[in-house]
Amino acid sequence: MKNMKKIFVATALFFIISLFGTEISAQRYQEGLIDKTIVLIGNDMIMLSDLENEVQMMSARGFTADRNARCQILEEMLVSKLFLNQARIDSLEINDANVESALSQRIDEVMTQLGGEKQMEEYFQKPLYKLRQEWKEMLTEQSLMQDMQRKVASNIPNLTPSDIEKYCKETPEEDLPIVSTQYRIRQIVLYPDKEAAELEVKERLLELRERIVGGEKFSTLARIYSQDPGSYTKGGELGMASRSIFWPAFSDAAMSLKVGQVSQIVETPDGFHLIELIAREGDMFNARHILLKPHYTTEDRVKAFNRLDTIRTRILGDSISFFNAARYLSEDRKTATNGGLLADEYTGSSYFEKDQLKPADYNVLKDMQEGDISEPFESLDNEGRSGNTVYKIIMLEKIIPSHVANYKTDFNVLLDDANRKNSNAAIDQFITEKQKSTYIMIDPLFKECNFIREGWVK
Repeated sequence: MKNMKKIFVATALFFIISLFGTEISAQRYQEGLIDKTIVLIGNDMIMLSDLENEVQMMSARGFTADRNARCQILEEMLVSKLFLNQARIDSLEINDANVESALSQRIDEVMTQLGGEKQMEEYFQKPLYKLRQEWKEMLTEQSLMQDMQRKVASNIPNLTPSDIEKYCKETPEEDLPIVSTQYRIRQIVLYPDKEAAELEVKERLLELRERIVGGEKFSTLARIYSQDPGSYTKGGELGMASRSIFWPAFSDAAMSLKVGQVSQIVETPDGFHLIELIAREGDMFNARHILLKPHYTTEDRVKAFNRLDTIRTRILGDSISFFNAARYLSEDRKTATNGGLLADEYTGSSYFEKDQLKPADYNVLKDMQEGDISEPFESLDNEGRSGNTVYKIIMLEKIIPSHVANYKTDFNVLLDDANRKNSNAAIDQFITEKQKSTYIMIDPLFKECNFIREGWVK
């Protein structure tokens, strides 16, 4: 009789959920009224609460979660379960360090988005220790699933040059990758008088600090003087956020302050700051800041441009090559040693697409022809950070127009494309085979979902 009652209650709940739809069921679950198993897959199950936890996380990150989003999330969870089950069979080891790192990152991100630990606990209606337990379990499974995916994708044969040549010939042109226009450039760089500009900024900040200590409001001065476009309209206030999202020097300075205290001058790659601590909770803080960046004078610019003009004239007059001029006269030592040649520090490639170049460089480059040397112009240093002004001339050494990848010039592009397609095919085949051999039962509540893959509903 007791078991019959359980069956009746479960049937009644199922009827209610089916009647009102996914959105209503989600609302009723969030109100604490119901939870139920919505998927049986092998020896695992997916609860409605599991799905809604992911939807809630999605909402916390600022995304809208409707019925289609729930269906998409559910399918991702189904795929994960297939890989997770195989990972257990293969006894894959868990990388605890990666899991802990991902967990800390998630907590910091959500706390920053919601405004602190208390707000996060109120939003999820759970204490932090409980969220840590749930998220760690989920991230552990996610890590195993990703490791299993990599293992499946890696079980493809290494491709030889003849394989790539055959791939290029047999693949329809419209299915081959497009290589964007690429540029090979050299540069000669001069820096402005950085020391004098930084000294001027520090003097201005010291003056502002004295005014604050003397009784003027930090927020008022931030609105007037700060050069941070994201915070000056709010009186320099940054909002409660994890220390991990700021430059270490900024976080360390802010966390060392007492509430209401104003820091000394703090230098970061963005410029120079004054910081006032508003509140601190664990590894999170809310602070105001005033950001000032070094300002270079017209005199600096004219002096650098005149010198670059002289260098350019000597190159055009064949009294010195661009290579040697860059090697001996450029102040950017990273490129000077290679005759001014720009190269990617990670790949070593000396060819750059438009999106890989600094906007100021591309704006000059786009109207040049091979062999042209630009007039002097203002740009940013190799780090590309705001305020790190440099002056330069560039030579456009080579242009490779946009084209369909071919075996002769784009072997690595074709190799990556072929490997990607083979990996995706191996993963698709794995999922298809596991769908056939795994017991899968999905609640009729989700029977109308337009899953990307067939084979979930049998």
